[in-house]
Amino acid sequence: MIPDAPQGPFVMYLHIKMTKLILFAAAGLAVVSAQVKITAETSRIHVEIGGQPYGDFVVKSDEAMKPYFYPLRAATGTIVTRHWPMEKVKDLEPVDHQHQRGLWFGPDIVNGFDFWNNEFSYKNKIAGQIKLNKIGATKSGRKQGSLAATFDWLDPTQTKIAEEARTMVFHDAGKLRLIDVTVDLTAVTDVKFGDGKDCCFGIRLAPQLQEDKTIKTKGKPDQKVPGPAGVITNSLGQSSEKEVWGKPADWADDSGEINGEKVGIAIFDHPKNSRRARWHVRGYGLFAANPFGITALGDKSADGSVTLKPGEKLHFQYRVVIHPAGTDLAKLYAAYIK
Repeated sequence: MIPDAPQGPFVMYLHIKMTKLILFAAAGLAVVSAQVKITAETSRIHVEIGGQPYGDFVVKSDEAMKPYFYPLRAATGTIVTRHWPMEKVKDLEPVDHQHQRGLWFGPDIVNGFDFWNNEFSYKNKIAGQIKLNKIGATKSGRKQGSLAATFDWLDPTQTKIAEEARTMVFHDAGKLRLIDVTVDLTAVTDVKFGDGKDCCFGIRLAPQLQEDKTIKTKGKPDQKVPGPAGVITNSLGQSSEKEVWGKPADWADDSGEINGEKVGIAIFDHPKNSRRARWHVRGYGLFAANPFGITALGDKSADGSVTLKPGEKLHFQYRVVIHPAGTDLAKLYAAYIK
């Protein structure tokens, strides 16, 4: 009978190797299961869902004077925002309002300065700039990922008048794409947010979703985007730009058809916001929640301006819902505000 060989050191060796293998496999599984991946670079933060690019949060640009997110996609991968001016595509697209890039936040009147119509190329003497201070924490996850950044709001003399903390959370929700955006503003000096029309949480829609599908080009005949017109609605059951524009409502939606796919994009206005939204929606593709515009949006009964003393704050949070046709938005909104 052959005596057993000494096993102590060998067994320990196997145990260590197996433990390392298990840990390595677990780490690999975690990477595979992180379906919403957030990756930060110097000037932009990449968002990937299900192994595919979703969009970029552009925090620093030689062209735009405020951060923006582009593009927005449905769960199918269909892009629901205009490409221009970030990209030029063969499809028919309007080339108006260059400052309306993807998704953004910025009012048109802050201490008399314009944080909406603000591109470096405009050479607008009253243009303010929302300048990156710091990229904060990013987190990837199986069903959601998040990013954070802080920004300085600068007047044309580069004097800081407010500070912004922004977070964005991206949800992989089956047939839906949900994006939660939180903007917290802190006054550095006395700051007045004016009652203006062009404000604040905006999205520029793909031309296929426009209610008015006429595209005007200087020196050329008007052109029509093919397909059915987009439909603008709100939580009150009102429909069309004429009925929805300037009205307060919990949410607004624009739905249509892109290359045969029936898809819509909604913005939910949270009741805990410092000011509730009125809707600056246009048939040409602008879709915006405006918390300051009252008189400017047609209601002469009140002034929507807000003045802050140094250290005082405003809080805004919105949810963007990109959805297929037939989605019960009222049900989704009720779940959102719980």
